[in-house]
Amino acid sequence: MILIFLGPPGSGKGTQAKLLSSEKNWPQLSTGDMLRANISQGTNLGLEAKKFMDQGALVPDEVVIGMIDKRIQEADCKPGFILDGFPRTVPQAEALYALLKKHGCKLDHVILFQIQSNELVKRLSGRRTCTKCGEMYHIESRPTKVEGVCDKCGGSVIQRPDDDQAVIGKRLDVYEKQTAPLVDYYSKLGLLREMNAMDEVKNVTRSIASIVT
Repeated sequence: MILIFLGPPGSGKGTQAKLLSSEKNWPQLSTGDMLRANISQGTNLGLEAKKFMDQGALVPDEVVIGMIDKRIQEADCKPGFILDGFPRTVPQAEALYALLKKHGCKLDHVILFQIQSNELVKRLSGRRTCTKCGEMYHIESRPTKVEGVCDKCGGSVIQRPDDDQAVIGKRLDVYEKQTAPLVDYYSKLGLLREMNAMDEVKNVTRSIASIVT
């Protein structure tokens, strides 16, 4: 089964993708993770991506699609996979469709995480991230046992620059302009499944399970 988790930053896509990946053994494919892995491994795609990132420019769609193409051919993706945070634009969605068709695959569901903007601001501004292992925390709903120290690995837990309240509004604006049109795109294809992302995590998990089983 091939899934896309679609929604604004802070809507819980990553949390639910990790839970579903653990249960079903479907890899969670994050373009950010793929970029970092290709750069650290020094692949041709990674070196190409790094040139743009070093200049502060967006990595071109063809480079990202190339990484996805390589990744989905790995053995662990054969039973299915979850795309988390990709596609972000309609052109990316069209490129993904062509890629899946090339490999004889098809997209099963696009799960839309619906959430109000005031809740997003609350979630994102309170989010904290471990600089060492990437574990996520929240100052209200999931604080660390020791302030500023990761429960998991003992690394430093900080607020990422893009989770600063002044930046959050810009991130949500970008989402609305670039990514929200995907809602119409996938709705017309009959693939969109809407979900209340403001519900408790366990209830969101149950809703996703009812879709993918």
